[in-house]
Amino acid sequence: MSALSPHEQKLQSAYNAFYAARASSDLPSRIYAEALGDAYPVEVAAAGACDWNLLGTLVSRLRLRPGQVLVDLGCGTGGVGLWLARALAVELVGVDLSSTAVELAQARRSRFVPPERARFQVGTVRSTGLPDRCADGVVFVDVPGGGADWTAALGEIHRILTPGGRAVLTRSVRRDSGPVWRRQAEAAGFEIEHVDERPDEPEIWRGLYRLWLARETDLRRELGDAQTDSLLHEANHVLPLLDAYHAFVATLRRPRHRSP
Repeated sequence: MSALSPHEQKLQSAYNAFYAARASSDLPSRIYAEALGDAYPVEVAAAGACDWNLLGTLVSRLRLRPGQVLVDLGCGTGGVGLWLARALAVELVGVDLSSTAVELAQARRSRFVPPERARFQVGTVRSTGLPDRCADGVVFVDVPGGGADWTAALGEIHRILTPGGRAVLTRSVRRDSGPVWRRQAEAAGFEIEHVDERPDEPEIWRGLYRLWLARETDLRRELGDAQTDSLLHEANHVLPLLDAYHAFVATLRRPRHRSP
């Protein structure tokens, strides 16, 4: 992994504080469970809009065989990748910017798979620290980032994927943005194999944001003012914009032939 930029160092510090606060209380998970109801995979304990439908899509689109290698990029505390590693009988490598998230993910391994089948390391979307062509599949779920981050991430995912390997990514783009994301994927050397719509995702976030706002007192007591202020800022900023966004899952495949 290359040295972190000043911006990445700032993000790392913020994410470390976020994951440390979340690990100190089960309130965030209880709010997620309340918002999603029986669509919430409690064991995964994801910090994004992960439901059973998304997990099913990831399984069906990756098409991995037992013993192959899955990379969970932006893995957080590892729930999605570990669940997939168990379901698909594959080896897992998780990469996240937050060293705190990586430590928490390492501690969770044995709940899902034998510890030797999963490892986690600090890395960025532009520089994972992994060797070329080491992954048979990649998942990239609910990881924030602007256009430059996505371009860098797609280049890095293409580099670490074996020819014929697939990357399954969640995306949320403005409805008026046109085919920008398609051009980004194709410019990185990918074939776009599938696009699965996620029409329920805006409602998931709407429910979560409303609960964050309604449970402000509880959040401040359990997580502290800094983390609560961050959550409320996100809720107040994004909630009015949800209808303007289109959510989907893109399956990208690295062609077996050499890219030009």
